Formats: sequence, structure tokens, C-alpha cells
Amino acid sequence: MTQENNGVWTSWNENLTYKYKSLYKITTEKELQEVVAKTTKIRFFGTKQSSADIAAGMNTLIDMRAYNKIVSYDEAKRSITVQSGMILGDLLEVIEAKGWCIPCLPDINTITIGVALATGTHGTSGYLLCEYMTSCTLVLADGSLKNIQKSDALMQAVRVSLGALGVMSTVTFTCEPIYTLHVKEGPENDSEWLPKINERLKKHDFLRILWLPHTNKGYVITGDKIAPETKIIENLGPSYLKHRRKASKILYKYSHVFPWITAIANRLLYKGFFSANKEYKGSLYQATVTKSRGATLELAEWTIGLDTFPLVFDELKKEINNWNNKSFIHIPMDIRFLYKDNSWLSYAYEKDTVTMGCVSRNAATADTYEAFKTIETIF
Repeated sequence: MTQENNGVWTSWNENLTYKYKSLYKITTEKELQEVVAKTTKIRFFGTKQSSADIAAGMNTLIDMRAYNKIVSYDEAKRSITVQSGMILGDLLEVIEAKGWCIPCLPDINTITIGVALATGTHGTSGYLLCEYMTSCTLVLADGSLKNIQKSDALMQAVRVSLGALGVMSTVTFTCEPIYTLHVKEGPENDSEWLPKINERLKKHDFLRILWLPHTNKGYVITGDKIAPETKIIENLGPSYLKHRRKASKILYKYSHVFPWITAIANRLLYKGFFSANKEYKGSLYQATVTKSRGATLELAEWTIGLDTFPLVFDELKKEINNWNNKSFIHIPMDIRFLYKDNSWLSYAYEKDTVTMGCVSRNAATADTYEAFKTIETIF
């Protein structure tokens, strides 16, 4: 364990900084217990990709990133136990190599396991990642350990606990056999994709919609399980598609000064990067998880019941298409779907849910991004 004193914690997108008195980089469970036991108030973090105060803002911090080892496997149960500081992408590569998968994955793979679970990180057309956690060990405030099993009533509280019940130490996931997805992507008018949501959720194993504000378009991504040997005619679109984030950065550079530029930029980005159809196959991880962001950004996300979403969407679209407002939204807005679960603080507690993400490509000026305020009001 190493200790740093009187330093500054800076968020991933560099728009939040906090001073701390002590920062501990722990590598073992015993070290974690010792620091927690001797500290009255403490916060812990992983890759710092949350810009919320919950990630820092205390005199004492624990950096979990070096607490990242595989503890054990159980081949018979198809389960794996890891330390909570392990990066999700590292875990997924390990279980894929064993022919396993976690059937519900977040959009990015650079977050730590413990933070992903505690904050209710979710996937697409499925559940929160924590629904596949079958046991875990918490370090309580006095430094003692408490093991929680899937059968324990407390598990429904621990699955999304924001760190309030203790520091997550080790985590066990029960996996499923790996499978291959046949993925198709392409643009549709809003009048086409919106009425088809329920139908597609029943038909496809994977559904994600990237809505393109100010264009009246959505970019629909579906995935269907197929045998690995199934042959498809792969179409990855033009080679320049990989430059979308770079193009976005250029087009949105001054959108915080002149918000209306966003509407023009979105139409250009649609024609250049979202107007082509694509088709390919791969594992859930390989086919659907973003491996690199390429740039910092500020992301906020809202949830609403699946049955209410069409009404909310219509209201949102009407509001932002009114040129008298300042809420010009960078693309895409990420629409994903969660099935109801029983975790107490889950977004989808006992209710099928839609999540809608909004991004500001100018992270440094996100505090003045009017779109966040408008969406918050409508939701």
C-alpha cells in the first residue's frame, strides 16, 4: 500500500478537482480493511469517469485500481471471483477466453467492477450488471468483512448501494456460455423506430437506438443470437466512419458560444456518419461495447418507464426543435432498455425502463449546457 498526502484529485474529463489530505493506493483486502477501520469519513474511486461528488470530495480517498486480481474460478458453476478494482474490459477478456459471457454489458469497458456495481451501471436490452453478481464481500465501517450471498435478503440492497453499506472488496459473477450476435445497424425516421420499440424488444436479443436530435432520425442497432459458424455478408460501412468522434469535436468546438451551430453540425454528422447501413457478427462484448472513447465528454442519463417513454420523447423532441430555446443537443442521444428487477435502488425496480443519455462533447463547458436543464425538466 502506498500513501500520498495533500494532493489534488482530478476527474477524467478534468472539469472537477478536489483537494485531499490522504490518498491510499491499496493492493490487498487487508490493506483495505486497515484504511477503512482507522478512517471516519472516506471515499473511494476507480477510473474517475463519474463527475459526481460521490467519487471524491473527502479528506481521505482510496484508489482501488491496483486492487485488480482474479481471486478464483469455479468451472462447474461457471463463476469467477475478482477484486473490485479490476477493470471491466480485463474481466470480459478473461471470461471470453474461457468461453463464458455476462449477458448484459455497459457501453464502455474502462470502468472498475466495484464502481460499476455500486452505481447501478447497466447494459442494453437486459438488466443492470449487478444482477449477475451472485456473491460479494463488503468491508464494513469497522474494517470487518461481511459476505453477502444471492439468497440473502440483503443482496437486493447491496446490488446498487452507492458505497453506503461498505466498500465492495471481492465480487463473484455467475456467467453464461458465450454466444454470437448478428448485428444490423441503420438509420430510420423517428416515425418508424418509435412505434416499433415493443415489437423489437420481443423479436431481438439486443436493441439500442442512437437518436440524432435536430434531424428527425434515429440510428437503430439490433442483434440476434446465431450459431458462430453462420455466414453473413459483412458490411462495416465506409472506412472514414472511424473518424466520427474527431469530426464531432471539430463541428462542436464553438457550439457552447453559438448553440444553434449544433443543429447544422448534427445534420452534417448524420449524412457523414449515420446514414449508412452496417452488418456484422461477433460476441456480445466484441460487437457492442465501445473500446475507446477517443476524447473526454460529459454524459448525463435519465430513466423513465417503458410505457411512458413515447410521450416523453414527443415532448422532448417538440421542445428542442423550437428555435426559441437554447437546448441544441449534441448527437447521439443513447436510448437503451432495461427489464424490471428487484434491486431496491435500481432504475428498473419492478418496472421495465428506458434510459436516455445526453452528451456534451465540450466537457469543459458542460455546466452551461442548456440541454441538460431542459431534459431534466421534461423527465
